[in-house]
Amino acid sequence: MIDVDVDLESGAFRLTAQFASDASIVGLFGRSGAGKTTLIHAIAGIVRPSRGRIRIDDAVLFDSTRRIDLSIQARRIGYVFQHALLFPHLSVESNLLYGHALRPHVERTIEPRDVIDLLGLTSLLERRPATLSGGERQRVAIGRALLAQPRLLLMDEPLASLDAQRKVEILDYIERLRDRLHIPIVYVSHSIPEITRLADTMVVLADGRCVAADDPERVVDQIGHGPDGDASSDLDAGSLIDARVAAHDDVDRLTTLAFNGGQLLVPMIEAGVGARVRAYLRSRDLSLALQRPEGISIVNVLAGKIVAINERPGAAADVRVAVGATMLTARVTQRSVRQLGLLHGHDVHVLIKAVSLDQRSTGYPS
Repeated sequence: MIDVDVDLESGAFRLTAQFASDASIVGLFGRSGAGKTTLIHAIAGIVRPSRGRIRIDDAVLFDSTRRIDLSIQARRIGYVFQHALLFPHLSVESNLLYGHALRPHVERTIEPRDVIDLLGLTSLLERRPATLSGGERQRVAIGRALLAQPRLLLMDEPLASLDAQRKVEILDYIERLRDRLHIPIVYVSHSIPEITRLADTMVVLADGRCVAADDPERVVDQIGHGPDGDASSDLDAGSLIDARVAAHDDVDRLTTLAFNGGQLLVPMIEAGVGARVRAYLRSRDLSLALQRPEGISIVNVLAGKIVAINERPGAAADVRVAVGATMLTARVTQRSVRQLGLLHGHDVHVLIKAVSLDQRSTGYPS
């Protein structure tokens, strides 16, 4: 359990944040300048709140009323930065064991060999950081943080400096950590697909305030769809679907996902039939048609009914469509709304151009 309730001032910036969660990964989301890094610095002890408390399980890290303010070292927080800050003069193995050697034997519950195997580092142990790829350096940084025996791991946009292929690789490793080591993680990102793939609780910061903290499916449905385009909205606003694997097509290498509203066809995933999977549909990847189109390459077309149309600042509009019991939001132009004559209650077809997936078949409650 992580329990945070703090106020903090830094110059003209004021942060007020409150959330509590027992999720294995808490996703901390918000635009640049929202206060994400300030909040995790408060958790780590780098900055001191003016009021409040920070607790991890039974350990109180900060409590202004009780005058508790543990030092950075005493908090036992692992920190993974955007850029892997490794010791350049040390080998990978020496980097990994640096924090491990500083912890008392009684606190060494995570074994080096387990972390090395889990992160696929065996072949890299004798190398120096300068010879590693960006993804390899980040895996070493994660391993070093874990071997310092943390009670909590903070990850501050760890994929920001990586290319698309390395991002997928590191996401896979983070999922393994979540499912194998059971160390709580606060994962900071401004990418909704990353957050929804990993986290079971999503906390949204906007202008120094905590504006949402809940299950990712409910939070994603809440943010970015209001008529005023509030500070929590994002280009990747969308809809999160809780689905189950219905079938695999070995010939075409496709997987069918069933949800309360229909089915989705996606590239084949490594999850057994019946496994739960999160499917994230970005609003900008959804289009609308009055009739079911023919002769197109898009394979996912779902019938639904418009329940709301919210104009946004600029040229866009969010059209909320009920597909069975599932709510989807398509971000289209206001011009398209007028030209198609879209109104509340109209039947439409939703064309889905892309689907982002959380492919975990374990560690996600059935």
